[in-house]
Amino acid sequence: MSKAPVITIDGPSGVGKGTVSLYLAKRTGWHLLDSGAIYRVLAFAALTNDMPLDDENKLSELARGLNVSFKNSTVTDRIDVFLKNLDITGQIRAEECGNAASQIARYPQVRQALLTRQREFCRSPGLIADGRDMGTVVFPAAQVKIYLTASPEERLNRRYKQLKEQGFSVNLARLSAEIAGRDNRDQLRKESPLKPATDAVVVDTTNLRIEQVINQIWEIVTTQFPELDA
Repeated sequence: MSKAPVITIDGPSGVGKGTVSLYLAKRTGWHLLDSGAIYRVLAFAALTNDMPLDDENKLSELARGLNVSFKNSTVTDRIDVFLKNLDITGQIRAEECGNAASQIARYPQVRQALLTRQREFCRSPGLIADGRDMGTVVFPAAQVKIYLTASPEERLNRRYKQLKEQGFSVNLARLSAEIAGRDNRDQLRKESPLKPATDAVVVDTTNLRIEQVINQIWEIVTTQFPELDA
């Protein structure tokens, strides 16, 4: 595994992981790994190829050859996601893709196949790793580990607003059920369950503006890496 420094940002959906991770990547100049996007890309590839989401062997084979990359968007404040040379940033944010990603993430063979691929993103000058098991499994030796959380109601409202702003038609009751189901799968799966690393700093974002969350995390980061605040 690379000895480049790593900052992990873990937690469920709707807690601000993506916004915080993108901010840190841009401010530090480090690479960014959106591990959730990798699982969504795999789900997109499986759905596009009519692959059964319960076929662990085929899914793990597909995962081993997954050609995914991230690039800074030139028109929006986000990271664009590519499968081979195809920009699928918008497609993978749909709830169908998110639910499929949560389903296939349960399989040990799939997680193992993607583990090496995720670790390949760790290179100089450093890495910001956004996900659900970055600090517990993928980068257990990371120098800074953050676990973001928020109340279920706040997370639902944030996700609903995010999807509406992206142009998706959203049913609030169905979205609530989907988030609850995804949380249940993520937390109860035997392989890499969603939980804070024992040495992670837990930040509850429920009553915080995103600027407050960012400032709090930047203080944690620069305590470990004072040179970044020079």
